[in-house]
Amino acid sequence: MKILVLNCGSSSIKYKLFDMSDKSVAAQGGIEKIGLKGSFIKFTLPSGEKKIIEREIAEHTAGVEFIFEVLTDPTYGCIKSLNEINAVGHRLVHGGERFSKSVLITKEVIDMIVACSDLAPLHNPANLKGVNAITKILPDVPQIGVFDTAFHQTMPDYAYLYAVPYELYEKYGVRRYGFHGTSHRYVSARVCEFLGIKPEDSKVITCHIGNGGSITAVKHGKSVDTSMGLTPVEGLMMGTRCGDIDAGAVTYIMDKEHLDTKGVSDLLNKRSGVLGVSGVSSDMRELCAASEDGNKRAQLAESMYYYRITKYIGAYAAAMNGVDVIVFTGGVGENQASCRKAVCDNLTFLGVELDDEANKVRGEERVISTPSSKVKVVVIPTDEELMIATDTMHILKGEEA
Repeated sequence: MKILVLNCGSSSIKYKLFDMSDKSVAAQGGIEKIGLKGSFIKFTLPSGEKKIIEREIAEHTAGVEFIFEVLTDPTYGCIKSLNEINAVGHRLVHGGERFSKSVLITKEVIDMIVACSDLAPLHNPANLKGVNAITKILPDVPQIGVFDTAFHQTMPDYAYLYAVPYELYEKYGVRRYGFHGTSHRYVSARVCEFLGIKPEDSKVITCHIGNGGSITAVKHGKSVDTSMGLTPVEGLMMGTRCGDIDAGAVTYIMDKEHLDTKGVSDLLNKRSGVLGVSGVSSDMRELCAASEDGNKRAQLAESMYYYRITKYIGAYAAAMNGVDVIVFTGGVGENQASCRKAVCDNLTFLGVELDDEANKVRGEERVISTPSSKVKVVVIPTDEELMIATDTMHILKGEEA
């Protein structure tokens, strides 16, 4: 069974084609700058070499057609015909309270996704462009929707509700939803498999740390709290997002800077976080380099970034009355040993002992705590696309996703 996974943004499409007989990746790549000058597709050849082809790509259907052209190309492709694609799995950002698991996409499901678009105006409409493109090109191929928010639908009401008038939740769905759910679900299950323990007997804290970041408390295999909220702004300090901030500070800044809602949203989402504090970059690699060179604001941003991660881990250990495993994943979590060390060195009160030698790892599964550590600390590279492909396969077989 071959399953294509699509992740559509407003001007981009990422893709992976899986052969589910052995869960191998047959092809992967992405299109950037859709509808803009200089649009192109970049994909990986079987040799590992990267290939870029530039072409004007006006909209997402043309982008998906370009992907299909590459997949079936005699030189670059890996399939002879589009008939070899058995299904398409889509990353969908916001399912609100309507979706607690992955689903077969129908007209009714699309209508419900559209209804959630107020909660994710930048993401859901873009995600649906991929669905619509596949419907036009391959109308008979089943499509599956996998939601970033679904995993967090097991949170109890006292964890997901905000202390604002309850009517705002009833009328507008104002609550914490959380994101990165597909990643948190994958790594929380995978780490238990890796360690040979049962999810239903374990308390796991998953740290998806990257340009966007979130932390989730996973108790007995279910999400019970997560750091992102109604939107991805809440929680950790991120590349360009501010994370937790006093709502009074937001209104104060709006008054002083004469900002409307769009202006303050741009400030908190695109000009804050690591970039806003350091003035250097939103990229942690560049930030660390500047910090090592003695840049004081870069050093401050680095300290703030690590402190937030440590604080959330401590909070979630308290929320679950203990923790058995802490998992690091995401671009920074998987690859930056200094981040993991800075966080774990302040978790000794939990009995965490980091093995500095084992911590010298990038992008591979490894226990990085000492044998005597009371809490296992593990690096698990995330694989959201494989999770989407697996859910898609299960639904096609009539199994629970």
